[in-house]
Amino acid sequence: MTPGSPASPARTALVTGGAGGIGGAVSERLARDGLRVILVDTDADAAERTASRIRSAGGEATPLVGDVTDDETVARIGDLIDRETDGGVDVLVNNVGDFRPARAVFHKSTPDQWEALHRINLWHVFRVTHLVVPGMIARGGGAIVNVSTVEAFRGIPGNAVYSAYKAGVSAFTKSLAVELGPSGIRVNAIAPDLTDTAQTPADAMLEGRDPALVRSWVPLGRFGAPDDHAEVVSFLASDASRFVTGHTIPVDGGTLAASGWYGRTATRGWTNRPDGA
Repeated sequence: MTPGSPASPARTALVTGGAGGIGGAVSERLARDGLRVILVDTDADAAERTASRIRSAGGEATPLVGDVTDDETVARIGDLIDRETDGGVDVLVNNVGDFRPARAVFHKSTPDQWEALHRINLWHVFRVTHLVVPGMIARGGGAIVNVSTVEAFRGIPGNAVYSAYKAGVSAFTKSLAVELGPSGIRVNAIAPDLTDTAQTPADAMLEGRDPALVRSWVPLGRFGAPDDHAEVVSFLASDASRFVTGHTIPVDGGTLAASGWYGRTATRGWTNRPDGA
């Protein structure tokens, strides 16, 4: 930039579920990258805490409290983008997702549960992406990062519907990348596994087991942390990945490469832990 020239407007990122866990880490990482962050979350207190941390570190953040599975929230996101951005967002991170409420064998699950899982894991990805893509096309480019799961690429007993929708996220990522490539828009995804967050805390994943066993479940020897995922999202949102599109990158410590499910020895059911307990 030459002396006296106007500053370039800050790029804007929209992060769904952007207050805590992986989404919170993504919001803070993108803010450190210099993006203004719009973070959408159902938890008002957590959203304000994350936005405050971003501001305290010198970044820009706008929290929007709402549920992205609701049309009204999506409409409010659109209104905010129209009011407060220079024509749209540059980076979209579709982070929201949950394996609940249908953690049960498929034949005991209900259509209402399927619908809830559909809206939180796949429908909102379509809906929010549909909202922002026209602006990206008009601006001549952008980056979309979806959050899938390693369970989209292997069987997961008790979560067949969740797994199917997350596989849909990865398929959507590939097809949309081809469709939007000529418009300068890249579309990628990450696939987390075994990450220590409030939704999947390490103690719950251990279920009383010796933490030393983690090295036998995860090739890199530890559970993931939200920052592990945020760093990969930062890469996919940046010019460093300018020739990468249409891919889902596992961020899993190697579990997908070494994946396998085992029948429990002490009780009925399955485990992905080779001790068989």
